[in-house]
Amino acid sequence: MREKIERALQHWLDAVLARIDGRLDNVSLRSKLYSIFVFCVLCPLVLTDSIVMWMLYDTEHKSRQQTMENTAEAVAYELNTTIDAAVDLAQMIYQNRYINEFLQGSYPTPLDYYIAYNDLMEESLYEVVMGSSAYQTVIYADNPDFINGGYFARLSSVQGESWYQEFNDSGRSSMVTTYYYSKEAIGYRTRKTISVIRRMDYQRAGSRDILKLDLDYSGMSRALDNARYANTVYVCVGNRILLSNDGRGGINTPFEALTSEIRKQAGVRRPLPLNGTSWDVYVMPEPIELLGVIRRNLALLALLLAANIWLPLLFMRLINRSFTQRLQLLSDVFKHQNTDRLEPIARVRGYDEIGALMRSYNHMAERTNGLIQTVYKDKLKQQEMDIARQTAELLALHSQINPHFLFNALESIRMHSILKKEYETADMVEKLALMQRQNVEWSSDDVTVEGELQFVRAYLELQKYRFGDRLSYEIEAEEDCRGLHIPRLSLVTFVENACVHGIEKKSAPGWIFVRVFLQGGTLCLEVEDTGIGMPEEDAQAMRRRMNEAEISQLRKKGRVGILNACIRLKMATGDRVRFELESEENVGTTVTVLLPAEGLEKGDIHAESNARG
Repeated sequence: MREKIERALQHWLDAVLARIDGRLDNVSLRSKLYSIFVFCVLCPLVLTDSIVMWMLYDTEHKSRQQTMENTAEAVAYELNTTIDAAVDLAQMIYQNRYINEFLQGSYPTPLDYYIAYNDLMEESLYEVVMGSSAYQTVIYADNPDFINGGYFARLSSVQGESWYQEFNDSGRSSMVTTYYYSKEAIGYRTRKTISVIRRMDYQRAGSRDILKLDLDYSGMSRALDNARYANTVYVCVGNRILLSNDGRGGINTPFEALTSEIRKQAGVRRPLPLNGTSWDVYVMPEPIELLGVIRRNLALLALLLAANIWLPLLFMRLINRSFTQRLQLLSDVFKHQNTDRLEPIARVRGYDEIGALMRSYNHMAERTNGLIQTVYKDKLKQQEMDIARQTAELLALHSQINPHFLFNALESIRMHSILKKEYETADMVEKLALMQRQNVEWSSDDVTVEGELQFVRAYLELQKYRFGDRLSYEIEAEEDCRGLHIPRLSLVTFVENACVHGIEKKSAPGWIFVRVFLQGGTLCLEVEDTGIGMPEEDAQAMRRRMNEAEISQLRKKGRVGILNACIRLKMATGDRVRFELESEENVGTTVTVLLPAEGLEKGDIHAESNARG
């Protein structure tokens, strides 16, 4: 029974898949690709990425909110610590017996006051403590015998100040106040001031004496800046900004007003009660950068993208039989076309673009198979005939340009010079005839090293008639190298370049050294001159041009002799030649041609290169 159910389910599944295959086979490939993109890529990515980005944004927002709250707590703690230290110091002064006795004393003359003041400083160590603290303290006494100066002053001197009126109106015995001096006052460090004010009534109830302890405002401002909080922080009292880390105002400018914009945009507001005064710490939020959120959660995003692959895979499973298999079949047909005949596709399914492509291929294969014999092979035979004809024409032209009469004329001139005892001229003509004969009798493009060296020697001897004592040369060649074959005029081209561009431009005498030797399996052709040399930049450029020489460069204007020789050497060795060039200004230049010795023993090196090609 179970097997029947399984077979029935399998039959039903096969029928459903066959029906889906039939439907999808007739749907255009473009519609299928759009369906894949919309249902398998776009929809899942939009949905999941939206959820993920919302979660990441929410997490980042909560993290920054916590950071702002921590910042507010840290600022509140620092301010509480600073103010509490000032309050404790004020309390210590408030309870000091020597100070209270000094405030209640009678001083008939300024000298009496001065003596008592000095005694107080010595006995209570007040001046030592205050001189080493970060506070500015002044006690304003309701004693007509006091003299303004130092740490004490008459109360009448400040009864018109705003801070005194604020403290007096509060009815408190102590408070923290903030204010700004509209003009410079002697003894104050800055115009902006945060002070702890205390009534000195410890031993005398109803006393009007006041202790005013000014905190180091600039030090508090620097401490807030040096904390390097990530967020902007404002410490405010009422509608005034006391401290901030965004560079607002200076220590000698009035307090700025707290704007409604700051109140609205603040991420955290932390009330801070300080000894009867209510301060507020505002922490401003930093904008959340989406790219930064993505970078910090890259692993999570990668995991979600991997999960998004499963849905496209399930959908692709359904359309696999529709076009994937048929495309694979079509690809296999093209891969196995190794004969002169194209094999058609045996079974073509569907009427969509892939089905049309398969029918078009069968039609193309049928036509191509018929055209191979009538077009391709006939064309090949015609090309072979054209090549043979062009070769014959070139040989005919080559045979026509052998100017034997020129050699006879040069020999007549040489004999005439000998008869006239002009031996130097005769020698020059003989060397010129030798060079011309090697150029004209060019049955093949290769020559032995020995033959090329004879050409080089003849060329240098002719140049010595021109340069005289300014040119000296030396030719060295190992015996094992002399029978090897190299392209004609390849070595003499570099020698000619050394003469023209090295020795000719130098006023002092110069040398040219030609060396041919074997090094391992490499034939080395070295041409060295003691000419003017060239800068390192030019040497590098020339070295690059030689090693990267191509036939297309010969169409450009300029000197092409070296490039011609380099190209011929590369063609002769199957591009296995290397060129080295070293030069120093006013010292000379050395060019080294490195050829693989393998195959150079043959009479025609082009046969070897063609065999490799």
